[in-house]
Formats: sequence, structure tokens, C-alpha cells
Amino acid sequence: MSFNIAGKTAIITGAANGIGLSIARHFADHGANVVCADMDEAGLLDQWGPNPDEDSDEAGNTRIFAGDLREKLTIANLLSATIDAFERVDILINASRQVALADPLDVDDKSVTSLLDQNLMTSLRLSQLVAKRMILQGEDLDDEDDETPLGAIVNLSSIASTRTQPGLMAYSIASAAVDQMTRSLAVALAPNRIRVNAVSFGSLMSASLRNTIRETPETRADIIEGTPLGRIAPAADITEAVQFLASEGSSFMTGHIMQVDGGRSLLDAVGNPAH
Repeated sequence: MSFNIAGKTAIITGAANGIGLSIARHFADHGANVVCADMDEAGLLDQWGPNPDEDSDEAGNTRIFAGDLREKLTIANLLSATIDAFERVDILINASRQVALADPLDVDDKSVTSLLDQNLMTSLRLSQLVAKRMILQGEDLDDEDDETPLGAIVNLSSIASTRTQPGLMAYSIASAAVDQMTRSLAVALAPNRIRVNAVSFGSLMSASLRNTIRETPETRADIIEGTPLGRIAPAADITEAVQFLASEGSSFMTGHIMQVDGGRSLLDAVGNPAH
């Protein structure tokens, strides 16, 4: 069983910071061609530097793309930039996500719509466009290659999709929608040999969680107490799970929501800290 992604071309959203950045670095370090997409152009430049000159002999295996992926034209431009740089796309990682805490009685149409647009619709639109490109690439294969995988899509979700945390109501709704989108696309794209899976994670030592722990140190103990494995996950625990789902090592898996949460989702959802 091989988890090899060397030589594959991956689009990774949310790659200017957080888990998206960790996944993009991991994929680049393991030999994939990576297009790092984010609306935070300054963050992309800070982490990755500017794109190399087109005629450079040392162009490397990473490119950056800055733009608001909630816009359909921006998504089309992202795919075009990927094809221009690497001629194909094999993997899509939808890692751009937004989290918002609010009293459920104060959640309004705008807050729910914002999270659905960022966490669900952006991923759906990009998945649809990239899947069509993967299908087109498959038309160049010989008939004898009719079992060759054409691509893999991995979405990032959260155990909030199935847990009752009132302060995360809007985020939970969006996460549940991502899970169902994953299952639906998996069935729709299976005849085209494109797999769609998701990684649903719990407490990850992100920059935002570090800030929360710094402001309220008791948060760390609360999270650890609510996690059977007794720790907060480093980014590597997520990135390697994403690599597995993107690789041929998971070639007979599709529509799967892989929980990487230290067992946290096995416990009573109510009352545990919302991180």
C-alpha cells in the first residue's frame, strides 16, 4: 500500500496559515506539485514567497494564488493558473474554513450564510470545476487504463458536525453540510473514478487555539479531559491523514468521513469546550 503523492499536482486552499499551510508544506515536502490558494496574499507571500519567473529553470514545485475563492471567476482563474503551471490537477484539498462562536439566540441569517458560503459553497464550486478537469484528463487515457484513478478530493470538516455545542451552532451546520456534500459528490463522481473523502477533526493546536490557551490557560486542561487520548493534536496528525486519503493507499475509500479527534467524538457532546 503506497501513500506516495510525488509528482501529483494538488490545489490546496487556505494555504496561507493554519492547517491549510501545514498540509501544503507536507505535500510539497513529499514531492507533490502544490498550488497554494488563499485570499490572504500577504500571508502567502510571507510563507511561500513570490511565484518564480515563468522562464526560470529552478521554478520548484510550489505556486501561490491569491484571490477570494467565494467568487466563481476567481475559482476558474485558480484552475487555469494550476494548469498553466503544472499542466494538470490530480488532488484537491478544500482546507479553507471559517469558525465563528456566537450565542445561538444571536445567530442571524448573515452569520449562517457567511459560514455556509465560506465552508460549503466555496468547496462545492471548486470541487465541481476541478472534477470536470479531472474527467477531461481521463479522456486522454487508453481504454486499457479504464481503472486508473482520475483524482482525489479531500474536504476538511469538524466533529462539530455531529456534536451539540450551542456556541458553535452556525459552524456545526456548515460542517454537517460539508459532510453530506462529501458523501453526495463521492457517489456522483465514483463512475468517473474520482474519490471524495473528508477529514473531520477535533482539537488541533492551531494558532487560534494557542491564543485561546494563552488567554485562558484552563482551556488546555478542559480539552485534554474531554479527549480520551489525553492530548491536543499537532498539525502532523491531520496532514498525514489527508495524505492517506489523497493517495492510492486509500484507493477503495470514497464518501468516508475520517475522524481524527483522539476519541473525543465518542464522549457526551454537551458541556465540552468548543475548540
